[in-house]
Amino acid sequence: MLFQSELASHFRLTISRENHIFRRSGSSRSLRNSKMAPPILSLVLPSETGRVLSIQSHTVQGYVGNKSAVFPLQLLGYDVDPINSVQFSNHTGYPTFKGQVLNGQQLWELIEGLEENDLLYYTHLLTGYIGSVSFLSTILEVVNKLRSVNPKLKYVCDPVMGDEGKLYVPPELVSVYREKVVPVASMLTPNQFEAELLTNLRIESEKDGREACNILHAAGPPMVVLTSININGNLFLIGSHQKEKGLSPEQFKIVIPKIPAYFTGTGDLTTALLLGWSNKYPDNLDKAAELAVSSLQALLQRTINDYKSAGHDPKSSSLEIRLIQSQNDIRNPEIKFRAERYT
Repeated sequence: MLFQSELASHFRLTISRENHIFRRSGSSRSLRNSKMAPPILSLVLPSETGRVLSIQSHTVQGYVGNKSAVFPLQLLGYDVDPINSVQFSNHTGYPTFKGQVLNGQQLWELIEGLEENDLLYYTHLLTGYIGSVSFLSTILEVVNKLRSVNPKLKYVCDPVMGDEGKLYVPPELVSVYREKVVPVASMLTPNQFEAELLTNLRIESEKDGREACNILHAAGPPMVVLTSININGNLFLIGSHQKEKGLSPEQFKIVIPKIPAYFTGTGDLTTALLLGWSNKYPDNLDKAAELAVSSLQALLQRTINDYKSAGHDPKSSSLEIRLIQSQNDIRNPEIKFRAERYT
């Protein structure tokens, strides 16, 4: 949890500058000409939950990447600053899309701009889909930079590489994730295929899923959530929290009902919800996962119902999630899906 006292010394100069600005606010001099930093109340008076830098994709239409993650985190009380790794008209599942792609140098320029204005204090870094080795390498530099400002920074990484046996990033990204990203992550949220890539372990049972979590713990992150594992037609989430190095992790599963439809943005939303709730319940990852899964399932059911009411067959194409319409389920979810702890 983030408290104001943690920021007091770091932002003493900033606060002083802000007080100076407030004293001069009645003068005829324009703030634009004063070269003084404007007051940033979200830094001086931070939210009790935290401040997240979210580096993900962005679409003008629809909810994937940052569009799927930022709003839910804000509903849960976080300040969220998005950096859009791409800006597309729509997600790539449509017949066409247009837009721009941010490269590693452009990402670093944004970080430098924040740093020059003392705006780099974050409690969390969140990353999702990354399409190139150069951009992922810059992400690693960002992690180091943010931790030089706040050593307690938590890095929540969704290592988006593929699904159902299909890789949809350049193959060379796999080794970068495995060798460089996993060791610095605080929480990792791979799906079944991604966990197999990261551990070189075929996951064919719940026992395999738990062992994959153990392998990932040994590499670095104390929290691992395998967000979807399909075993003999049954869908599970498996979570694992190693509270201290060398100790056996607390592990659990949540059985997830299968919904006969394909949605976009659900992985990005799931990771955002896991970040949000795990920070509120830092010693109770299973409770955080229950809240995240319950929110997600309520949202998906609303999405299905709304498409049906509009006369659309939910099985005919990918569905855009009903994020705005589900904000009550995000803010105050009714827990309908319970974690079962492994012994």
